[in-house]
Amino acid sequence: MIENAQLIGLSRQIALQRQMDVVAHNVANINTTGFKAEQILFEEYVMPVARDRTFPNMDQPLSYVQDWATIHDLSGGTVLQTGNDLDVSLNGDGFFAIQTAAGERWTRAGSFQINNDGTLVDLSGNPVLGLGGPIQFGPDETGIAIAADGTISSSAGPKGQLRIVEFANPQALAREGDNLFFGGIPAPNANTRVMQGHVERSNVSGVAEMAELIRVTRAYESIASLTQKQDELRRSAIQRLGDANS
Repeated sequence: MIENAQLIGLSRQIALQRQMDVVAHNVANINTTGFKAEQILFEEYVMPVARDRTFPNMDQPLSYVQDWATIHDLSGGTVLQTGNDLDVSLNGDGFFAIQTAAGERWTRAGSFQINNDGTLVDLSGNPVLGLGGPIQFGPDETGIAIAADGTISSSAGPKGQLRIVEFANPQALAREGDNLFFGGIPAPNANTRVMQGHVERSNVSGVAEMAELIRVTRAYESIASLTQKQDELRRSAIQRLGDANS
């Protein structure tokens, strides 16, 4: 029975360790543009037969803790006005399309820049995709304007339109790095509007995450203390059995 209790405690500690990693990752990205926090979902795993059969008449199902999924918190972050022509935020559920070496990716991080080749890129240097592919600018172009539908123009005239995609089930997306997603079935933009001169900040709440970190730490320490007491109980039982047989 002590062994079963220790296994249950261990399952809870593993789940708490995973939760602590997620909270720490959220806190580390509190200032990452367009970052979306993560949350863990737990469920009870019922083991129908106890592993310890020493007392067969007292056998009963055992409940373990299992983290079965990590979900994206896709709530909007605070929109900050920067006045930079290449800062763009999205008002709606859509994502920017980015071309990476591994294929197309989706992001809410709209801090763009123009590289030495005149290509519109994200902060990692990945080309930002328009409906016709990457968007190019000439060296002498000025007055870049981005309309609410993503249409881009400059002193040289129309430059294309940002490719904004939406997803029927954004929870099916997988995270890559801090603020890129991949997978899913992208659909054309229907309800998302573009805001030039603004960026969407991380949606992480520092106060909420620190409170969660303290709660998880205390729960972990409580389980560790309980495990230590179970070890002491086991040692005491073994010692008494040894004394009785001597």
